[in-house]
Amino acid sequence: MRSANECFDKVKKKYFEFLNKEKIYKKSISTHIKNLKNIYIPVAFWINSKFKKKGSTLILGLSASQGSGKTTVATILSIILKIYFKRKVCVISIDDFYKTLSDRNKLGEKKHPLFKTRGVPGTHDIHLVKNFFISMKKKNFKQIMLPKFNKSTDDRLKKNQWHKINKKPEVIILEGWCVGAKPGSYSSLKKPINELEKHEDPYLIWRKFVNEKLKKEYKKVFSMIDYYIFMKVPSFKMVFKWRLLQEIKLRKKSYYKKKIMSHAAIRRFIMFYQRITLQMSRDLSKSASVLMLLKNNHEIKKVLYKI
Repeated sequence: MRSANECFDKVKKKYFEFLNKEKIYKKSISTHIKNLKNIYIPVAFWINSKFKKKGSTLILGLSASQGSGKTTVATILSIILKIYFKRKVCVISIDDFYKTLSDRNKLGEKKHPLFKTRGVPGTHDIHLVKNFFISMKKKNFKQIMLPKFNKSTDDRLKKNQWHKINKKPEVIILEGWCVGAKPGSYSSLKKPINELEKHEDPYLIWRKFVNEKLKKEYKKVFSMIDYYIFMKVPSFKMVFKWRLLQEIKLRKKSYYKKKIMSHAAIRRFIMFYQRITLQMSRDLSKSASVLMLLKNNHEIKKVLYKI
């Protein structure tokens, strides 16, 4: 208890600075304090214990649906780990590894038009993620550059704007909507799960290709992750509501307002994610080491530790 209280005293200033910067005002100050004490600090202690047990770079996967707040959670955990535990932390999103707009257009022409839209397995440069993990496991560390993606322009930024990692991280948090996703059975692919699949992928070409990617390249990369933290949404209908809020926030921060998605575009966009999101809810609810149960108002209701 004493160390947890010490941790709270040391990190609370940066914690609230981050909340203010991100304009996370909806909750009361007492709720933010409660979340820091009862949720984020205990999870950070758990992460630090796993790092000490492993004795080398710890790779964590933090998964959740679109708009669920996974980036916020990852950032808060990194604040605690850096300030209180003095850990070198790298937080990276799988979104930053999306293929360029040009490459996705080529994939769309070669395989299926739906691949022009970012999101599903197959639209990431998963080999870059693999090489990043491999480099983290080597004893001799060399400075590396990781890509950075701009959702407003739907394209990768130029290399001079990429993430630069100068020191070997002790803790890596790879956050993303499909981190840890597993393939479905062939029979499960046959029945369309929404209008997008029914009308735009009637011959299962898109679904099969995505599933094959999960079976092969993505499975190999996800197996390199030491532990998973999964944020479980109460229902898929909340994904649209939360993704809409995320888009509104992006619109306020962006200079590329013409390319921000409309309500109709968001509704169609989340159909790309629906099948895997529902599958992950079933799979990772059982297999994740840490399970965060979310309420409809975005609050974390409970945290369950499996390992």
